[in-house]
Amino acid sequence: MLDRVGVVMGQEGPYLQLRPLSGGREWDADPSRVQLLSPAELLSARVAEANARSRRDGC
Repeated sequence: MLDRVGVVMGQEGPYLQLRPLSGGREWDADPSRVQLLSPAELLSARVAEANARSRRDGC
């Protein structure tokens, strides 16, 4: 199950720093709880983000 989707921006101590696909505030994640997305999961996450952005912007 995916709780959050983000891009790894770096590492601080024992944690990975991730940022949402659409940008924004980074958060720390335990590397043992992070997994790579399959191409289908990444596409789904990007489509969901684009849809959310469209609803926010009223386009």
